[in-house]
Amino acid sequence: MTPPDAPHNRWSDLDRPPLNVGALRRGLLKPGGLWSSLDVVESTGSTNSDLAARASGLAEGTVLVAEEQTAGRGRLDRSWTAPPRSGLFLSVYLAPGDVPAERWGWLPLLAGVAAATGLTQSAGVDMALKWPNDLLVTIDGTERKTGGILAERAGDGVVIGMGINVSLRAAELPAPRAGSLGLAGAVSTDRETLLRAVLRSLEQWYGRWREAGGDAAVSGLQAAYAAGCATLDRTVRAELPGDRTVVGEAVAIDGDGRLVLAAAGGLQEPVSAGDIVHLRGVGGGLT
Repeated sequence: MTPPDAPHNRWSDLDRPPLNVGALRRGLLKPGGLWSSLDVVESTGSTNSDLAARASGLAEGTVLVAEEQTAGRGRLDRSWTAPPRSGLFLSVYLAPGDVPAERWGWLPLLAGVAAATGLTQSAGVDMALKWPNDLLVTIDGTERKTGGILAERAGDGVVIGMGINVSLRAAELPAPRAGSLGLAGAVSTDRETLLRAVLRSLEQWYGRWREAGGDAAVSGLQAAYAAGCATLDRTVRAELPGDRTVVGEAVAIDGDGRLVLAAAGGLQEPVSAGDIVHLRGVGGGLT
């Protein structure tokens, strides 16, 4: 591996080869398919910001992938950074104009189900979902965040961004609770294989949801999310807008994609936005 102070180039880390955009286009851009264009850039601040800035002229199914993000964003404007070519950093533009706008809130959860499905199949790693937008793996018996999803309204549609740690080594992890597919024992960390699997899974789930008019129950999305959600059946702390905090058991994902908490006294409270901390349950510890 190249020493840290060596000049950076596309082949500076032979364990992390650059993506082959031609091969990706041949594998993903099909007549009648969802994906209409795919570009790979060497480095950018944020793929979400790039697509959102061009949303008024974008075709549905536009995909932008970066080998490196220097200003990647997560929920609550948290930063997301990783070494070049160590993960999948991408955004897609979707415009489900035939689906009622009040159902668009399911799109980030749909992306989570799609990513978890695609990565489980292609990397051979059990993935779990932390409501509303984190992808978890288990490393040495502890849940670790290995990916995140950010959805933003833009133009007539939605830009959905994903950041997934693929080959990060232990010394490169940005936080103690972070993880990567490689550290979780993935059978493959080939990013082209993983990217194709994620985008194909996203196309399938999006098509199913859209055919159902955005109905998460009819499309099977609500059940699939609940089945893969590590937040359910656990005691959690919800840090809500307005500096309000609720502690309770996460008992359900409702028809609007909200997390339903059973708080003190048996009162059930649906949470549509907030920061969730796992306090007790499967996997142990705080996440």
